[in-house]
Amino acid sequence: MGSGLSLVLFPVALGIVMLGLGLTLTVEDFRRVVRYPRVVVISLVCQMLILPAIALGLVVAFDLAPELAVGMMLLAASPGGSTASLYSHLFRGNVALNVSLTAINSVLALFTLPLIVNLSVAGFVGSDSSIGLQFDKVVQVFAMVLIPIAIGMAVRARFTDFALRMERTVKILSVVVLVVMITGALTGIKDDIAATIGEVIVIVLVFNLVSLAIGYAAPRTLRVARRESVASSFEIGLHNATLAITIGMSPALLDNTRMAMPSVIYGTVMFFTAAAFGLVAARRVPAGTEHTDRAADPTTV
Repeated sequence: MGSGLSLVLFPVALGIVMLGLGLTLTVEDFRRVVRYPRVVVISLVCQMLILPAIALGLVVAFDLAPELAVGMMLLAASPGGSTASLYSHLFRGNVALNVSLTAINSVLALFTLPLIVNLSVAGFVGSDSSIGLQFDKVVQVFAMVLIPIAIGMAVRARFTDFALRMERTVKILSVVVLVVMITGALTGIKDDIAATIGEVIVIVLVFNLVSLAIGYAAPRTLRVARRESVASSFEIGLHNATLAITIGMSPALLDNTRMAMPSVIYGTVMFFTAAAFGLVAARRVPAGTEHTDRAADPTTV
């Protein structure tokens, strides 16, 4: 895939996904985070602290090559995406909670992701490396994420009925964009993937499964209800691979194919692991509870 095409394609694909996310968001989704802090705090602690620590442990344990190690940390630092809400809807999770978590996650990640990536580059590649997210690149990531979300939220506020009609379509479109983007990446770098997949497939699979498991087990251990625990598991276990791939491969950002490899492979396997996990988790959710009101307290067991 040519660098000129990549320069346009990856930000546009990310913009579509973020615009779709914005269409599902309202100010109420951010207020809900404050109203029901327990499950949100648990999920955010897992997302922001525990998962990067797990990724770091796996990277060290598997003695991963430096650029692939940075790619794993980039993946771990990426927030949950719209795919989490789709899977939560399919497998009886609290979709409203997913929307709220994705909203706050996406904002927080704009600060934590550059920090984790730059520390990883310094630690694994070398502090004198030219690779990294310098201030101007961080501003670009802010723009690619926040501007489409803001536009989507403005459309939702001004044309609510239209946004509601489009909500499910947009979620599916976001998944389609992710699939197309990954397919394009696979086609353009198939030789790199063939040389790399053996190095990262196990660690990516383990990280994905551990993320899903922790996302469910941590809230349940602290007496969060099953529907909300299912939502948490998908939010934590399904990272925004589109964002990670864009940052890794875009010539304007990291411009490093190997750093994007963990996210490319992760973005392929997560659909299958999440479906298998969802089939098991959904059996534990009482029938009929998936249609409870958005305002229901997600911390009630």
